[in-house]
Amino acid sequence: MTSSLCIGPLKIAGNVLLAPMSGVTDRPFRRLAKRYGCALVYSEMIASAQMIRAHRETLRMSSNCADEAPMAVQLAGCEPGVMAEAARMNQDRGAAVIDINMGCPVKKVVTGMMAGSALMRDEDNAARIVEAVVKAVQVPVTLKMRMGWDHDSLNAPSLAKRAENAGVQLITVHGRTRQMLYGGVADWAFIRKVKESVKVPVIGNGDVTAPEHAKELLRLSGADGVMVGRGAFGKPWFPSQLQHYLDTGSEKADPALAERCALLLEHYESLLEYYGRDTGVRIARKHLAWSAAGLPGANVFRVAVNTEADPEKVSRLIVRLFGGDIQGSELQKAA
Repeated sequence: MTSSLCIGPLKIAGNVLLAPMSGVTDRPFRRLAKRYGCALVYSEMIASAQMIRAHRETLRMSSNCADEAPMAVQLAGCEPGVMAEAARMNQDRGAAVIDINMGCPVKKVVTGMMAGSALMRDEDNAARIVEAVVKAVQVPVTLKMRMGWDHDSLNAPSLAKRAENAGVQLITVHGRTRQMLYGGVADWAFIRKVKESVKVPVIGNGDVTAPEHAKELLRLSGADGVMVGRGAFGKPWFPSQLQHYLDTGSEKADPALAERCALLLEHYESLLEYYGRDTGVRIARKHLAWSAAGLPGANVFRVAVNTEADPEKVSRLIVRLFGGDIQGSELQKAA
């Protein structure tokens, strides 16, 4: 029986969620993850102030939300009024959930915007942001954060309680501090402290790269669900594999090579259509490299696609990779 998750009045058919990831969870990737059965997908993190200024690339990040229903849009910012306005805009664009980012550790967000995990150092402003966003929209508001700024200020439980009191309906906790960035090991057991401090659902995040990791995270944290990030790089079917394992106890195999080839070609073509052919070729490179990992000829393939600008030649490289027909001495022939 498939697990379910309630985010306020919204019922989700599953408890494995795809994390918001800048440069990864754009519409082409989200659609593939949903096709394979991911319970809920999130937009890339959107800077609220840029969205209000209607920057074209920022608007693109949450386009056609209703077409991907249910979909969550994640917003970053440090000004309550600006965050509230951006939340209203995304609700109007069809977002089923508005997520507030208080976990991003990247310097340009933390120091440049005073947003993301920087807000964990200012609980009063964090609470004002939550209150403003909750009042601005009718859809559920959720929050994503880390354990704290560093190990001397592990304030996630207290911030979670304040966010719950302000109206947040679900909280996701990445088991690292801001100062850890993406190094070290995620502390799944710490997430239990957040779970015990609130009544709303809590989602655990960090280092889930295999089905057994998801099960162990839930055991140690007592969380209600799992959010997967880097484990899904190149594998839009991975969230559904985790869901299958949690629901049945059995592992679900990766798609066959022929299906993976067709899927990657579809993903590649959708990136070209979404971003334009020249930009799409460049953006696709990381996805192609992740998808090739573990295949014979993957290193040669990665070198070839990173230097090839012709979209049709890249398509032929994909077909030859999955046919096992790329050799180091035949890069020009492959293209």
